[in-house]
Amino acid sequence: QVQLVESGGGPVQAGGSLRLSCAASGRTFKSYDMGWFRQAPGKEREFVARISWSGGITYYADSVKGRFTISRDNAKSTVSLQMNSLKPEDTAVYYCAASQPSYSDTYRDPTEYHTWGQGTQVTVSS
Repeated sequence: QVQLVESGGGPVQAGGSLRLSCAASGRTFKSYDMGWFRQAPGKEREFVARISWSGGITYYADSVKGRFTISRDNAKSTVSLQMNSLKPEDTAVYYCAASQPSYSDTYRDPTEYHTWGQGTQVTVSS
């Protein structure tokens, strides 16, 4: 099993950038696909991005495509989310999550992920 801890959140002005990191413990990290989700107050948890176990395949929500980049370093057991051109609507708690490798189109579904971090708050002001 793997444990996940996010960091890097905070306040930022619209148009700015943040880099979120997720550190994983356990030797199985490199065998999992990893995802980032977010949840704003009063809203459901929303898919943001996913990266395959090898790092070779990535998926993004339409709302962040071209602005966010997911990456991973299996040697360091970390997955990152570089967020540029931030908008107020990006304000949310951001979570990283681990999933068994999959090539299905269900990667947006939170139930596909078996392990979650505690989340990190991102607040974008206009």
